[in-house]
Amino acid sequence: MGGGRKRRRDGSEAPSIHPRNRYAAAAPDFAALAELYPSFRPYVSVSERGRASVDFTDFSATRELTRVLLLHDHGVNWWIPDGQLCPTVPNRSNYIHWIEDLLSSNLTPPISSSSGRVRGFDIGTGANCIYPLLGASLLGWSFVGSDVTDVALEWAKKNVENNPHLTELIEIRNANAASLSSESEAIVREPIRENVLEPVEDAAMQKPPVLVCVVKESESFDFCMCNPPFFESIEEAGLNPKTSCGGTAEEMVCPGGELAFVTHIIEDSVSLKNSFRWFTSMVGRKANLKLLMSKARKAGASVVKTTEFVQGQTARWGLAWSFIAPRNKVLRSTTPAKNHHSFMLQVTLSDEQTEAAILHGDDYAGSLEESSAKLQSVVKGVSFCITVFEQIPGTLLIKGSLLNKALSGTFSSLFSELEDALRMECLSKTR
Repeated sequence: MGGGRKRRRDGSEAPSIHPRNRYAAAAPDFAALAELYPSFRPYVSVSERGRASVDFTDFSATRELTRVLLLHDHGVNWWIPDGQLCPTVPNRSNYIHWIEDLLSSNLTPPISSSSGRVRGFDIGTGANCIYPLLGASLLGWSFVGSDVTDVALEWAKKNVENNPHLTELIEIRNANAASLSSESEAIVREPIRENVLEPVEDAAMQKPPVLVCVVKESESFDFCMCNPPFFESIEEAGLNPKTSCGGTAEEMVCPGGELAFVTHIIEDSVSLKNSFRWFTSMVGRKANLKLLMSKARKAGASVVKTTEFVQGQTARWGLAWSFIAPRNKVLRSTTPAKNHHSFMLQVTLSDEQTEAAILHGDDYAGSLEESSAKLQSVVKGVSFCITVFEQIPGTLLIKGSLLNKALSGTFSSLFSELEDALRMECLSKTR
């Protein structure tokens, strides 16, 4: 894989796998994995040149590869039944590490947490439960993973229970049951959301529970994440002949596609703005990314961030937004007021004398002649203006311009002498 990072047509570097991703330095070695795991061996083909490969159009092959990678590289026992969405481990790891970047940045201050452990909420965790399993095994994060189908909830719980070292970190929550138990709360919160973004065209369309009524009133999270249903129809979902990642209709399809689903998350985020530090989602289409960024800003988000995920020939984007006031604004508000010392100096040099007028702060409206002083100089016939600004304590910005003569060596020399004099004056005041 020589040749360095790929570049776009405009010369900029194309996005690559996250540098902290376990597979950033080297892709999985299929041949070595086949030797270690006999169940994976039938899915590995070796070319005449000795290069091992996997048929990614074969669901069984991609599922076995995911199982082996999670076990070998993460110590996670994992399985899903036929037809469920099969994630790619390197790509999902990119999303986890990007959230790690958001949390470690100074963009927003942390929310208060009693345990001190990072806590995430996975919207639609699926039977694979991949994000909680990766976040818990890689970084020790705790998660609530929600879903609505019986199969997804059953297998997500199995995948957690098959990893006893992670069971205390991951809770699987039935979003439908949580929504029904909070029906009265939903009625109160709904008008708040309706006034934020454009109303849904079909008001009778039943939206699936996402965050509101699924997140408990007393809960707070560092982030939420989501791999949304990207498509509007099951036919659209099956258009890529190069891969076979499986996926049920509930996992892949929703009315309005990813645009409608992530818009729903944005709507819910307004009601839960104080319960999450970051709201995030994966996005499959760049055109939708721009629309969703606009929706997040319109909803009142104080910070909106994006990234691009790369996995082979597939491009995905990450969208993140927060309602917490950015940390840099807080810092600016606590900075003490600056004490500026600025003035203008107008100098006219004749054959006989030099006249200098110094104009200070509030005296700017006065005449220059009233503040003039006599200086002796060998310079003749030069008239110029000097303006001095103290931008920050100890730093002066000096601007000089000739009023009626072309720039000459004499003027440059005089300007240098003025600079030296001002420097000495400032130094004497600081001692």
